[in-house]
Amino acid sequence: IPFTPFKAGALIKGPAPTKTMIGELKKLAKKEKVIFVKLEPNVLKNGKAIKLLKDSGAVPGRRLFTPTTFLIDLTKSEDELLASFHSKTRYNIRLAQKQGVSVTEDNSDSAFEKYLSLTEETAKRQGFYAHSKKYHRLMWEQLKPAGIAHLLVAKYKGEIITAWILFVWRDFLYYPYGASTDKYKNVMSNNLMMWEAIRFGKKLGLSTFDLWGREEGKGFTRFKEGYNPKVVEFLGTWDLITSPLYYLYRFMELLRWAILRAKSKIVKPTF
Repeated sequence: IPFTPFKAGALIKGPAPTKTMIGELKKLAKKEKVIFVKLEPNVLKNGKAIKLLKDSGAVPGRRLFTPTTFLIDLTKSEDELLASFHSKTRYNIRLAQKQGVSVTEDNSDSAFEKYLSLTEETAKRQGFYAHSKKYHRLMWEQLKPAGIAHLLVAKYKGEIITAWILFVWRDFLYYPYGASTDKYKNVMSNNLMMWEAIRFGKKLGLSTFDLWGREEGKGFTRFKEGYNPKVVEFLGTWDLITSPLYYLYRFMELLRWAILRAKSKIVKPTF
């Protein structure tokens, strides 16, 4: 936590909580001056786990990820998947192909720099608060060599117009970040990009594609729905309180977000 000797812990996309795990987290937190541990278990919502969290002193916290997401079954054949898509989605995929849009994996430095510029362009265009370039560079430098992060780019007339970062972890494919230019939006590069991301996951032998979040009424949610994914709900975000200082931290956090909202309208990007 900036300007203090204290820390905040996090266990994101972790296992189902148990009494033993929570007990060990509390011990470690006390030793390391951690005032709370943010938990977002990669576990479907269930009453037993929620009761354990509440009984252990955890409270609902500010979420890092949406509690619901979309999953696509990558074990299905390409024909099965295409047949399940909305007709407009299939049309847009074919349109992008007909227009000459191509999608490839490109993990080069130049492609990543283009991804950063597209992210900045998308954030300005849609008025949302994006992670800094420093954050994205650190993420890429750590996860690309580990074989976790992959960059897919869509090109039109030789220019990268859409760039997505995908994560590969165990038998899951994740779609956390994406950006595109508004210059050629009518060639439907994002529709083809999603289809090629699905094919990318299948080629790697992965079982599931997690589209990384679902928010009711958002444009990008409607875009994802065109691929007929399954909706699942997780346990959500919980703060395991390990110090009374948590309440002061929470107040300051709310104040910080109020200031950020005053500077920039917080919305989910369309693409």
